[in-house]
Amino acid sequence: MIAFVTANEGKFREVSAKLLDAGVRIVREDRTYPEIQTDRLEKVVRFAATVLDDQVRGDYLIDDSGLFLDALGGFPGVYSAYVYKRLGCAGILTLLDGVSDRGAAFQTVLLLRRGGDHEVFHGETRGTIADRERGAGGFGFDPIFVPEGASKTFAEMSLSEKNAISHRARAVDALVAHLRGPKEP
Repeated sequence: MIAFVTANEGKFREVSAKLLDAGVRIVREDRTYPEIQTDRLEKVVRFAATVLDDQVRGDYLIDDSGLFLDALGGFPGVYSAYVYKRLGCAGILTLLDGVSDRGAAFQTVLLLRRGGDHEVFHGETRGTIADRERGAGGFGFDPIFVPEGASKTFAEMSLSEKNAISHRARAVDALVAHLRGPKEP
């Protein structure tokens, strides 16, 4: 059994649904862990693993995700959770008021510890920032992010719609491919 270490119920809901579809069951370990301030999501999860390795028994999974805005040089990026707590979606919309470049990307890095080894898996979804908050689903910046090729924000989508195209779902797909191992010829 793999423990998903997260205090974020929304992340657990998305990852567990996606993994269950692939026949992988996880349990939630509801806790936080140290997140260093750095320039890359992968560095955040790798540092967290150095702490969690001594605290969590068995296999575990952790996630760090961020919203990267093109017009702001990738900000808030690795600082997304902090920016969300301080400014929320409304603050991001204010920062982009009058800005024509509304391109953005959501990125996720998952780290799996299994048998003492660490493996990382990346996922990204490009899109744009809406002109206002829309939808009541999801969490975090979901009400303002419209993925490429979609007309709805993540918050307007069902869990299955979001899990078909999201950054987190793409990282989970890479994880599942790893767990299944190489395909036989």
